[in-house]
Amino acid sequence: MHTPPPPSDPATAPLASLERKAVALLTLVLLIICGFVLYVMFARGVFERTQQLVLLSDDSEGVIVGMDMTFSGFPVGRVQRIELANDGKVRIVMEVPQKDARWLRSSSIFTLERGMVGDTRIRAFSGILSDPPLPPNAERTLLRGDMTAEIPRLVSSVRALLENLETMTGSESSINTSLAHLKIVSQRLASRYGLLTGALGNEDNAKKIISTIDSANALLGKADQRVFGSGGVVDSTQATLKSTQATLAGSQAAMAQLTALLTDTRATLTKVDALLAEAQAVGANVRVASADLGQLRAEVESNLRKISQLTDEINHKWPFARDTEIKLP
Repeated sequence: MHTPPPPSDPATAPLASLERKAVALLTLVLLIICGFVLYVMFARGVFERTQQLVLLSDDSEGVIVGMDMTFSGFPVGRVQRIELANDGKVRIVMEVPQKDARWLRSSSIFTLERGMVGDTRIRAFSGILSDPPLPPNAERTLLRGDMTAEIPRLVSSVRALLENLETMTGSESSINTSLAHLKIVSQRLASRYGLLTGALGNEDNAKKIISTIDSANALLGKADQRVFGSGGVVDSTQATLKSTQATLAGSQAAMAQLTALLTDTRATLTKVDALLAEAQAVGANVRVASADLGQLRAEVESNLRKISQLTDEINHKWPFARDTEIKLP
């Protein structure tokens, strides 16, 4: 026999509906939270393929986990953890996404910059993008650029600069001494003799130099008159040259006359030779030939006398002594 269901309680129906709505709301909130976590993990690159890069440094002050490493202002890596190696150096393990690893090359340089104001930054520089890519798990030295570390050296340099400036501007400094000397030189240049006074030290020495220059100018004027003036050395030399030229012209004329007489004498001697040959060939005409020879002899002696007169004349005109000897056949 079928038993009828118990009658439902009208007060329990709204409670069951409320429980179902609360469970659905909790489930939705849980799904939203899980989606948000997944989105954040995806946005942070948890699911991206990455490679590690180890940066070695002497000090990790200012470096925290999760800090970005930038390249040209864009984040290309993140600090995953910081370790202390056995040799005392700091190992900063970077996580670099593979899609951004193409900006890191084997020749890249990594710096840790800490300014006086602002956070610490890790930057990467790749000068030659055609170099081989940076291999995974590579170790590179992290160069430090600490601005605060330069402050003591800067203060020391400023202090040394101020001390040098105080030394330079002191009353006994070299600059003041040089300025005093320059003032003295300027006063000398403004004096009567100007540059000469500045160079020689006083006006007396400058006056002596000017007097010496005037005396030299006067002496040069006298020498110029003596050499190039009327009746000077140049005029005497020109007169001597003209006289010598005239003597040479007369000597040349006398030599021309002597040459003509020698030519006549040579012709006469040729005739004598011919007559002697004829005299030897013809014995019957000895008297006639002897008479002709006597006449020719007289002509030869006349020519010799003329030659002797010309020679004496040349000796008078030509100022060189010379022994002139004419041999007859």
